[in-house]
Amino acid sequence: MIPRLVTGPLHERLGKGKAIVLLGPRQVGKTTLLLDLLEKDTSGLYLDCDEPDIRKRLTEPTSADIKNLIGDHHLVIIDEAQRIKNIGLAAKIMVDKFKGVQFILSGSSALELSNAINEPLTGRKFEFLLLPFSTRELVQQYSRLEEQRQLEQRLIYGFYPEIVLHPAEARERLSDLVSSYLYKDIFTYQDVRKPDLLPNLLEAIARQVGNEVSYHELGSLIGVDGETAKRYIDLLEKNFVLFRLRSFSRNLRSELKKSRKIYFYDNGVRNAILGNYQPIGLRTDVGALWENFCISERIKMHHFSRLEMKPYFWRTKQQQEIDYIEEVNGALTVFECKWSPVTKFSFTSAFLQAYKPAETHVIHRENYLEYLLAY
Repeated sequence: MIPRLVTGPLHERLGKGKAIVLLGPRQVGKTTLLLDLLEKDTSGLYLDCDEPDIRKRLTEPTSADIKNLIGDHHLVIIDEAQRIKNIGLAAKIMVDKFKGVQFILSGSSALELSNAINEPLTGRKFEFLLLPFSTRELVQQYSRLEEQRQLEQRLIYGFYPEIVLHPAEARERLSDLVSSYLYKDIFTYQDVRKPDLLPNLLEAIARQVGNEVSYHELGSLIGVDGETAKRYIDLLEKNFVLFRLRSFSRNLRSELKKSRKIYFYDNGVRNAILGNYQPIGLRTDVGALWENFCISERIKMHHFSRLEMKPYFWRTKQQQEIDYIEEVNGALTVFECKWSPVTKFSFTSAFLQAYKPAETHVIHRENYLEYLLAY
């Protein structure tokens, strides 16, 4: 098992009197991580809610029902927890009535589980997010040199564990992952009245990575209004398929204030949606691939470090732009993502003079590890 960076912070929260909730997209290794945790704790109990009898016993249970189920175990892992009706209320009873027991909840439907537990477990949970592997995790498992050698493979096929661990079958496994799991939870959600439009929406977004997007324009491409497109994108973001960057705007009249950019958490998913697995040397979208890679890896890095960071991009009506901005404690660090190390670039003076960022960096294929191993 490749060690995950979330494991350390998760261990630190054990025994603090709150439930631990592990969220994340399907197929990123949540169950694997929890079973590894269980192997190291002989007092642990694993409850798989795919089992009908477990679901029955955890549906609207009393304190006595819970006690009969968990016995004297001090660690209880409830996997596929979203399958339990009213799991939020059941989890609230667990946390409130069994102070000496550490409960960990996880599930393959992050959207459904999050919706069910957010209100009942307010103030009663530590929440963790598990995403596909990060560059830092793979460098720690293999080496800097090996990851540099695998860079083009990562840009094309991404970081999902199954893909990383079976590189010879990457295309087949990635296509299956996207077709079998990517839309599964969203299709069942009540706000999705036209699920057949989701693949078309994702393809439209995949073709515009790195560009500003308009909900109205995306909607018109797939035959729905802008509000419907926005609602579908909200669900895709809550299911950790993609994420949005807001435009940074504080001072200048010429700044675009309401624009959005959309990126994928995983390059491989983006390429599978487009059905494009061509090598880097034959592609016309290397700039978009590199930008998505650099920004998604920085986002993952901050998730794992649990550092509070606000991400943005910046652009003006005169087409001046900055790919990526991070704000931490009021200080700005700005980045440009350039595949080629010889591309000449200077940051626009309008931004530098207006905001005086603490740091400016250009990330290219020869120095990228400096910026993805920082924490």
